[in-house]
Amino acid sequence: MNFRPWKIMIWFLVSGLLVLSLAILALHRNEQIDSLWIVVSGICSLMLSYRFYASWIFAKIVTLKKERKTPAHTMEDGKDYVPTNRWLVFGHHFAAIAGPGPLVGPVLAAQFGYLPGTLWILVGATLGGAVHDALILFASIRRKGKSLAEMIKEEIGEGIGLICSFATLTILIILLAVLGLVVVRALAESSWGLFTIAMTIPIAFIMGIGLKFAPKAVGAVTVFGVLGLILSVWGGHAIQSSPEWSAYFLRSEKTLAWTMMAYGLAASSLPMWMLLTPRDYLSTFMKLGIAVLLMVAVVILNPPLKMPAITSFVDGSGLVVAGTVFPFLFITIACGAISGFHALIASGTTPKIIDCETLVKRVGYGAMIIEMMVALMALVAASSMEPGHYFAMNVKGKPAEVVAKVTAAGYPVTEEQMQDLATQMGEKNLIGRTGGAPTFAVGMAEVFSKAFKSQWVSSFWYHFAIMFEALFILTTIDAGTRVGRFLLQDLLGKLWKPLGNTKSTGANLMSSFVLVSAWGYFLYQGVVDPYGGINSLWPIFGIANQLLAVIGFCLATTLLIHIGKVRYIGITVLPLIFLVAVTFSAGWLKIFDPHPRIGFLASAAEYQKQLAQAVTPENKRILEHLIFNQNLNVNVIAIYLILVAVIVGGCVWKWLHHRPTSFE
Repeated sequence: MNFRPWKIMIWFLVSGLLVLSLAILALHRNEQIDSLWIVVSGICSLMLSYRFYASWIFAKIVTLKKERKTPAHTMEDGKDYVPTNRWLVFGHHFAAIAGPGPLVGPVLAAQFGYLPGTLWILVGATLGGAVHDALILFASIRRKGKSLAEMIKEEIGEGIGLICSFATLTILIILLAVLGLVVVRALAESSWGLFTIAMTIPIAFIMGIGLKFAPKAVGAVTVFGVLGLILSVWGGHAIQSSPEWSAYFLRSEKTLAWTMMAYGLAASSLPMWMLLTPRDYLSTFMKLGIAVLLMVAVVILNPPLKMPAITSFVDGSGLVVAGTVFPFLFITIACGAISGFHALIASGTTPKIIDCETLVKRVGYGAMIIEMMVALMALVAASSMEPGHYFAMNVKGKPAEVVAKVTAAGYPVTEEQMQDLATQMGEKNLIGRTGGAPTFAVGMAEVFSKAFKSQWVSSFWYHFAIMFEALFILTTIDAGTRVGRFLLQDLLGKLWKPLGNTKSTGANLMSSFVLVSAWGYFLYQGVVDPYGGINSLWPIFGIANQLLAVIGFCLATTLLIHIGKVRYIGITVLPLIFLVAVTFSAGWLKIFDPHPRIGFLASAAEYQKQLAQAVTPENKRILEHLIFNQNLNVNVIAIYLILVAVIVGGCVWKWLHHRPTSFE
């Protein structure tokens, strides 16, 4: 490459800043350091990886051809395959992959200290997640927009492809139900969130219709959408402040669950240009805008990292995440580092709308490393909180018991302090608000209120963050439902060919209805029964998601071998080996670990002992339900581990007996 001297100096400076920031983060102990170093390390990693690693991959390993027509052109149907403006494509892809993971995962993993999460996000995203997303997107474009399972079937074999289809579809149903329950619970408590999110739908319709009839008016349509979004946020805040209007937009969880299913059905069935693409594009403005604003606030305020670099909980005694830092850190932080769900988007909706093949680097690799920055901001928000507040929010139990447990662990906190914090945020209570989302909202509110205290107050930013998180997740649900419809049609088409025809409105509606009914059932049961539906499968969410990433790296490795790039397979094989070690270790521990907080069998045995001593019928019913849930999780994880082991084994066998081909 030809570099001018000043350019070389700039990149040496960026590299030096990265080394310096990582050294400061890693070597400081027993003292608080500035959170700005996490931001610096993230920006430097983003710049270096995109400029050099991504460029090297697409120059030496896979070649992107601008003149080659993408499936959006060769298979255009006005519904799923639609050539789309490059910014809209990026907006859709980023919104679809950036679900709750980059916000919630790093917050929960902060219990191990800020250092393990920071290193995993930086290394995982730049060397693993972004490579995974970009290569799957490239492969799908070269295979007419086919799904992950369909490409596995073509490259490995019919049997392995069928196993992959079943595993992928069932895992996706679990993921969508979990995400749906998170959104329902968030919106049931937020009239602001419900109003703002509801308004994004008609705004998206207007944007979609505008671009359909005036495809070059992207700028005007974007201005309209952004102004509409700002007014919706302002209107939601006004409604939240009015008791009369607020009550109208506070709906029950049951109603919201049904509404969620109806939206999923519409998002899966309507043409991409009409709802999904413009709405995701619109959501991306808010997602990136808030992430950038949070980064600016961190630069201005430079809050100290109050959480230690490494806590004593790396040994598995954690109050928030049960289990040792390896392997549980790497399934707690998925989106933002490496996430299998991304493979479904990269082989689902995005390859069907991307206008030019050369956009793969920007969309596939670029969106992932930007999501990395969002994850780092979430980690900063959690790690800059008082550790006692953080742990008190993420431990279940009665207030007195929680503060006693947290204080005994070495992080002093009192009920009075937690009540003061709740009052600042406009909440009644914050103790035991588990799940990560409320913690992120508090952390974000504290950073914003201190950085911009002349304009905003903590309660505003707290409720804004709750709405913001719900918006983050909903854009994953709509795209995921459409991807699930593609997967389901692949399977149904084998039973009756017309059902596999994605150009048929009837087949699309029927498949969408079946898929939404599947995840909607688990969602609704999770709403009406605290021990049923998706609540019973929630503990396997992280493992199931990362098993999809294992499948994605298997396909990417197969691609490189089949096009004669065997000497470069380290870029996919090394992350694959690491993820196999992580997911199978985590699966084994979740089944067989003797500690009841970790192992499902040990937990079931503990509940069985309590059942023998239970007195009331209600206690017996609850314990029987919990025992059933633990045994169900054992069986589901075991089945998934076996299925993925078969897929990996089939891929390895194929690699050893490969014959070079091409993705032309």
